[in-house]
Amino acid sequence: MRPPFINLKVLLPFRVFVEKEDVTRLVAETPQGAFGFLPHRLDCVAPLSPGILTYETETDGEVYLAVDEGVLVKTGLDVLISVRNAIGGTELGQLREAVEQEFLNLDEREQSVRSVLAKMESGFIRRLIEFHHG
Repeated sequence: MRPPFINLKVLLPFRVFVEKEDVTRLVAETPQGAFGFLPHRLDCVAPLSPGILTYETETDGEVYLAVDEGVLVKTGLDVLISVRNAIGGTELGQLREAVEQEFLNLDEREQSVRSVLAKMESGFIRRLIEFHHG
């Protein structure tokens, strides 16, 4: 009888990035730190931080993916990971650099856009109130 494997699926908003059925273990980064998952780990849901996702298969060995923030859901032998963006196929040092440049800088740009939108919304509301009372 073969040992149990994790069925891993990494989803992006527009496609399936990785689908593997023979994963022996995986390690994901959360805001509380890195967590390892084996086939018989209890079911859980965890938020993911931008970082390196590591999984291992008998055929591929250790595989590293740079992933943006997202969520991990483990039910039984199935692990579903949904992230905004992912990068694979390069060496570990390049992936860490990609996380820092691509994903963490995106958060800074998003914060800037949100700040501008908040200013626009407050200005619009202020003018609407002035118009209503004027």
